[in-house]
Amino acid sequence: MTRRREKAVQPVGTRRAAREFVFRVLFEADRGDVPLQAVFTRAEGVMREGDDTFPQLGPDALHFAEELVTGLERHREAIDDVLHRTIRGWTFDQMAQTDLNVLRLATYELMYTPEPHPPVIESAVRIARKFGGDDSGRFVNGVLAGLSRNLREEVGESPAADMTAPAPADTAPADTAPADPAASEPDEPRDA
Repeated sequence: MTRRREKAVQPVGTRRAAREFVFRVLFEADRGDVPLQAVFTRAEGVMREGDDTFPQLGPDALHFAEELVTGLERHREAIDDVLHRTIRGWTFDQMAQTDLNVLRLATYELMYTPEPHPPVIESAVRIARKFGGDDSGRFVNGVLAGLSRNLREEVGESPAADMTAPAPADTAPADTAPADPAASEPDEPRDA
């Protein structure tokens, strides 16, 4: 009789995995109208038990995820205000929840962390493509590229000053959104 070896889930130590973890926490918190920190604590416990609902994070990635959650809670109002001013022609109610939460997460990083803008935008676009609708990646990229440009101009930097990583291939103007936001909003995050 041959025994099957169970594949051990190895923790991931990347910032991209931490961002996806926080996106899922943010999505669940908004969907269930539950405090973000409470969902994070529950998700961390589920992850530690080996459940694959949330990505397994190594210690550094988990610490980064916790910093993101704390910052999102602390600055949520300012983040939403900036997004309201940046996304012209769309209200939050008209947008897919996945797109909005990806934008909130990335906006926090662009505004309040020293992370270079291109990798933050690239990670956001990847998450949007994975969990959002057909046009989510382009929409998120367009909004964040415009926001990044505005933020750099506010501090007197050249828009090209932060080009330390290649920008994502998708581009769309910041005043556009997915053609049918309701159709692209799943009941819960989905794997691509």
